[in-house]
Order: sequence, then C-alpha cells, then structure tokens
Amino acid sequence: MSREGAEYALRARADERDRISGDLLDLESHTTYQLLKGASLRGATARRWTAAHESLATLWSLNDAYRAVLRDAEQIRASRGKLGAEQLAELTELLSGASVVLRAAAKPVEQRSLLPQSDERLTLDQTVARMDAAFRAVTSALNDIDAVWNAVLPRLDDADGVLRRIRELERELGEGGGLAEQETELRRIRVSVLEDPLGAAVEPDLDRLARLLATSRAELDLAITVKNEYARRREELIATLDRVRAAESEARLAHGTVVVKIALPPQAQPRSRVEALAGELDALDASAGTWVIRAKRLAALEGEALKAAGQAQATAKALYGLVGRRDELRGRLGACQVMAVRKGMAEDAAVSELFERARALLWSAPCDLTRAAAAVETYQGAIHGGKR
Repeated sequence: MSREGAEYALRARADERDRISGDLLDLESHTTYQLLKGASLRGATARRWTAAHESLATLWSLNDAYRAVLRDAEQIRASRGKLGAEQLAELTELLSGASVVLRAAAKPVEQRSLLPQSDERLTLDQTVARMDAAFRAVTSALNDIDAVWNAVLPRLDDADGVLRRIRELERELGEGGGLAEQETELRRIRVSVLEDPLGAAVEPDLDRLARLLATSRAELDLAITVKNEYARRREELIATLDRVRAAESEARLAHGTVVVKIALPPQAQPRSRVEALAGELDALDASAGTWVIRAKRLAALEGEALKAAGQAQATAKALYGLVGRRDELRGRLGACQVMAVRKGMAEDAAVSELFERARALLWSAPCDLTRAAAAVETYQGAIHGGKR
C-alpha cells in the first residue's frame, strides 16, 4: 500500500469497527434479546435460540479478533510520524492479508481428534462477512420471536382485561361466574407463548376464547342494564301486552264480522298468545335464576310481545281485506257487465249464465272468494272473446 492508501484503509476500517460496535450494542439492548437472555425456553424456540446464541458467540469471537488486528494496525501507524516501507508492508499485511486468526474451538471429547486442530485465518473483509452472517442469524431469530409476541401478547392482555371486567360485572350483579376453565386456559396460552412462541399454535384457541369472553361480557352488560331497568321495562312490557290484548280483540272482532260474509277456513280463527306471554312474565318475576338468564328471557319476551301485537294487527287487516277483495270483485263484475252491454253481448245466453253464476257467488253469504274470483275471470274472458 501507498502511504495515502494505508491511511485511507485504516480510517475506513476504524469507521467500520465503530459502526459494528454500535450495531452490537443495539443488539444487546434490544428488548426481545434482553427478555430471551433470562427466559425459560422450550421446543422450537429453544432450538432456534440455541443456534442463534451459538452464532452470537461466533460473532463476538470474530469481533474480538477483528478489533485486535485493527489495534495492531493503529499502533504501527502511531509508532512513526511518517510511515516507512517496513511499516507499510506490515499495514498492508494486516489490512489486506489473512491477518485475522480464528482459534480452533474446543470441542467435547467425543468430537475431538488426536490430530492437531489448525486455526483459521481470514482477511478483514472475510471476517466482516462472517460477522454479518452471524448477526443476521441472531436478528432473524429475534424478529421471528418478536413478531409472534407482538401479535399474540397484546391480544392476551386484551383478553385478560375483558376477563377482569367480567369479574367486576359479576361482583356488581352479586353472582358468581363460570369462566374458571377459560381463565386457566388463558394462563396456559400465555405460558406457551412466552416459552415457545415459534412452536405455539395458539391463534385458533385465542380466537375462540376472545369470542367467548366477548359474548360473556355482552351478556353481563345486558344483565346489569336489565337489573337497573327491570321495573321500568316490566311496566313497558305490561303496556305492550295490553296492546297485544287490544290487537287480538280487534282480530277476533274482524273474524266475527268477516266470517258471516266470507267463507273462511278453520285455521283463519285468530289465536291468542297474550295469556301465555303474561304467564311467562309472571314466571320471570318469580324466577330465581341469574340476571344473565333473566336478561335473555326478558329480551326474548319483549320481542315476542311486539311480534304478537304485530301479528294480531296483520290478521285483522288481512280479514278486513277479504271483504275489500269481495267488493273489488263486485266492482269488476259490474264493469264487465257494462262492457257486455256495449258489445251487445248482454242478451247472449251463455254470457248471461256466466254473469249470473259470478253474481250469485259474490252476493252469497258467506262468499267463497276463490270460486267467485274464478267466475269473474271466466265472465270477463267470455266478453273479450276468450282473451283477457
């Protein structure tokens, strides 16, 4: 090397050494690295971290040898103000030659040979490449473990938070819970993730537990609401049942009015649900079940009461609609008769017979709407020459 080349190479290597030292300090201060140093690992994670730890030991060994060569080079440079040929030759050998000596590692006796183990000699570039490979092996293991912890541990914390909130709600209700098994499972999952994150396939179990806890919390929130609002909601339910009674009474009245006018099948008779619903409310008042169960039953009863009121109102409307349908058919028959007169078909015996048949059906009591509608269709078709 020339003097300028040696000076430049020495400065570049010094910068490289400082950068590597900074990276190694960052590695040692990495949170996951610090956690793993004292962790009790097992399974796939223990095997991966053991291999990474061996790479780390190799990395430090290489770094020590690398720094020793640079110290020797810096001492040579500092020995003289102006480098001579001998010093330049020494620097050239240190900075460009195979100057890094990697001592043969001591092996367990079962892996030894009686032949001498030779040390390995590397250039500075080869040493840095080896250190980089070892560094990447360690950081790859850290990243993989960190990825699992970052994905799963916050979810476990959230599940624990939900479980604590469930316990608070249970105390507020004065009722014990039944999630001891799930609480134990959460602890098991946490231990598994901490000790073997790379081998712990816990996502399905965690998804199932999260759904179960969310459902339990929602039920308890509803139970608290029901407990606090039970008296008011009970009065509202009683008012709803009164509306059901009124709607069912209207449906029965409609049936009584319509059945004398329109032929109805037996199943058209309105059926009352209000007494059964009132009985369920009385049973709910006397229930000794938990507030979670009572909350579910009350919500279901409220829904059934609203549904019963709607069905009774729809039944009355449908029954009255049958009379409207009969009147609409009567109107169509009259309009068809006028058209028959205009077409000069009113005196036709066949057409007149069809008219009288339809008229008899529509003005009979009770009226068979199905037959009457068919008779009107037939009469209308005859007027239009068999076409509608």
